[in-house]
Amino acid sequence: MYSKLWETNLAALKSYRRAIKIKPDFGEVYWSMANLKIFQFEKEEVSAMLQQLEQDSLSKSEEIHFRFALGKAFEDKKDYEQAWHYYHTGNQEQRAIVDHYPVEMEMRHSQLKQVFNKKFLKEHADVGYGAEDPILIVGLPRSGSTLVEQILASHSQVEGTSELPVLGRLSESIGQYRTDGIKYPEAAKDLRNKDWRAYGQQYIQETQRHRVTDKPFFTDKLPNNFPQVGLLSLILPNAKVINARRHPFDSCLGSYKQLFSKGQNFTYDMLDLAHYYQQYDAMMKYWQEVLPGKVLDVHYEETVDDVESQVRSILDFCGLPFEQNCVDFHQTERAVKTASSEQVRQPIYTGALGTWRRYEKYLDLWQEQLGDIIDELPEVSRNAGL
Repeated sequence: MYSKLWETNLAALKSYRRAIKIKPDFGEVYWSMANLKIFQFEKEEVSAMLQQLEQDSLSKSEEIHFRFALGKAFEDKKDYEQAWHYYHTGNQEQRAIVDHYPVEMEMRHSQLKQVFNKKFLKEHADVGYGAEDPILIVGLPRSGSTLVEQILASHSQVEGTSELPVLGRLSESIGQYRTDGIKYPEAAKDLRNKDWRAYGQQYIQETQRHRVTDKPFFTDKLPNNFPQVGLLSLILPNAKVINARRHPFDSCLGSYKQLFSKGQNFTYDMLDLAHYYQQYDAMMKYWQEVLPGKVLDVHYEETVDDVESQVRSILDFCGLPFEQNCVDFHQTERAVKTASSEQVRQPIYTGALGTWRRYEKYLDLWQEQLGDIIDELPEVSRNAGL
């Protein structure tokens, strides 16, 4: 499996290097090389990127790609001061050209809590569609969700379908034809029992097009689905939800080092990241309170520490028998399209734990904003990397 991956990456690198010979200022290609993760730049390539940054004619987009690529290049050299400089300036440049509205997001989460309160959830429990197929994996980017998905997709009864946009689109469709201007989530208050069931059926039908096997269960790994757990519990009361968690600093730093192809605009500013993590943490604590037993927290650090125990816990939660293939997940051949694609094709290693400690002197803001959340983590998560 690993040799196939290496052969694929070598072929990609040859193509990338041909491209930059033709177009030396093609920053996006340099970032694509960096994004292979297991690849390291040669000295001449680092020099070429630095020279490109000095060109007045360089476009803003290419400059941003070069900065993120240089961050990875210097990180590989263990020059963390320079790595932080390029990651940080790359993020600053990217944040200036994308939109993110944290206050609107916070208001939205507040509305969701008001609508999907304990009384409302209890009154509408078990009226949805009874399908048991979906296993949703939620969380934040760079928090181990791809690892959880790969573990589950290694089971003989589970198909891994990656990130599906179905639930978000479905939620936005609730109330879209009302003439009084009331939208989701407020519009959910007026749904009838048969409506909840119909939305559950619609979810199953729309996800079916992403499935290619007849396995009875499938994963829907879209981390940003975490605000929709209440809705999911009503339209599909038998669906399972797994919350992939990781030390906040590692999670936030992993996102801060990633130039996403689209979306995730909250990741390009340190305060935005901290605020988003706070909102995510509060939202998941709320679902745990009003829907006890509905969500399983899976901590990345605990999985790395004892993968078999975590695999057994995950499978037990999903009502699946234990299979050794889930422990040997890295041998499972399937397409993985996220930023973690290379990592989940390798055996678990401890080198990814506590990587935030390399940049600790730059993270005072996160310590101030997220310290209370860190105090609540399992010991193995708090001490990762020591």
